[in-house]
Amino acid sequence: MEPKKRYYRKRVDFFRLLTKVKLWPSRKRILHGIKTMEIKGNQALIITHCNESFMVYNSKNSRAARFLRNKWNFIPCPTCRVPDWKLEKYGSTRFSQSYGSDLADQPES
Repeated sequence: MEPKKRYYRKRVDFFRLLTKVKLWPSRKRILHGIKTMEIKGNQALIITHCNESFMVYNSKNSRAARFLRNKWNFIPCPTCRVPDWKLEKYGSTRFSQSYGSDLADQPES
């Protein structure tokens, strides 16, 4: 059975996308799983499952944002052990300019 396709807008807030997807693309084309993400204004401290930590800026045009949207050839990190279901879910996710969820805060009812 094929996984359900999810649609997100291309220009969605980068931190909201990261908290939803919980994956981080490194410069070496390795896909890491995000363990914790602590947002501090326009920056966030990300700690991966392989205990790497780094600060990132909230930028829709950043290398990581483009890599996540375009889904270039990634190898899952062997230390993070990203599960297959998460990779399938990420693989079935589509990014569209005019269609999909913008991951906005849902109003309390």
